[in-house]
Amino acid sequence: MNFQATLQLQNGIKLDGIGFGSQKVGIGEVVFNTAITGYQEIMTDPSYDGQIITFTYPHIGNTGINSEDYESKSVFARGIVVRNFCDFPSNWRSQGSLESFLIKHDVICISDIDTRYLTKILRDQGCMTGAIYPSKSIKDSEAQHAIKKFGNISEHDLITNVATKKSFQYASGKKNSKKIVAFDFGVKENILKILEEFDAEIIVVPPNTSAEDVLEMNPDGIFLSNGPGDPSTLTAVVSEIKKMIDTDIPIFGICLGHQLMSLAYDLKIEKMPFGHHGANHPVCDLRDRTVFITSQNHNFAVAELPDNSEIQVTHRSLFDGTIQGIQHKTKHQYSIQCHPEASPGPKEFRVLFEKFFKDMNAKT
Repeated sequence: MNFQATLQLQNGIKLDGIGFGSQKVGIGEVVFNTAITGYQEIMTDPSYDGQIITFTYPHIGNTGINSEDYESKSVFARGIVVRNFCDFPSNWRSQGSLESFLIKHDVICISDIDTRYLTKILRDQGCMTGAIYPSKSIKDSEAQHAIKKFGNISEHDLITNVATKKSFQYASGKKNSKKIVAFDFGVKENILKILEEFDAEIIVVPPNTSAEDVLEMNPDGIFLSNGPGDPSTLTAVVSEIKKMIDTDIPIFGICLGHQLMSLAYDLKIEKMPFGHHGANHPVCDLRDRTVFITSQNHNFAVAELPDNSEIQVTHRSLFDGTIQGIQHKTKHQYSIQCHPEASPGPKEFRVLFEKFFKDMNAKT
């Protein structure tokens, strides 16, 4: 059942619409996502914890929800903003409606919003904290107070909300399989599935796992996953990664993992005005000028490298020139900003997983 709802931004702008899902207050950093498919994967991506997602594609809900497209067991986004909310899906894979999905996961959505207008605000003024709330039961002043209390996304330890608390074996592999220790900062299900497709033994560990514990497992490779929040707040994690990059073990980082590896190399991270969120972002491999269309979700980026760095830039965004990939000049250690497992989005960057396994094989 729908209800009257309001979206309020920290700058005081208010947009009234129709609410769906849970009748609660959803507070987070408001971002916009330009993907035209994959809203279920996007909403269940743990990297969106602490954020409210504005979908620029006008129709959301028309393909329903199914049991196969979850990227995690829950929805970590704090709220959803759409132009047209469709609660009558028509798709052969659909097993339920978006409305029931939102209620199940206790998420509020606001529809009938001019998402083009909202996107222009975020693009011109930068991402900002906002709140979605039932306008009949919550006063505007109460919502503004909640926005101020939430503060800045950098003030929140978000990986604690999304990551595993205990180590577990995701895949046992086969005889002579490569052993990968995968750090879970909010890892997406399809990343682990792709690693499993290479017949790897995969051990998933919490973010606070020490380098000593990892090295005791005698891994062939170390994987640093995606996740939410500001990487510069994770100083303890960076300290452990510093110890791991001193080894010759192949290390591969994605998204937040890319940023954490960069910090371990003493590179700097900067906050982007409105980030990259979508499935149509062109990225150029600077080594052979190959262009990949990629899926992205990040509000932070690696700043420019000093000339004497032991790290080289391998990929750049063709939208704004920001750094998208780095690698060590002599070791099999590298990372990428985009989501190469393509959930949702193109599958062109699967070659990065192939490189990871090739490098692990080269070490034997």
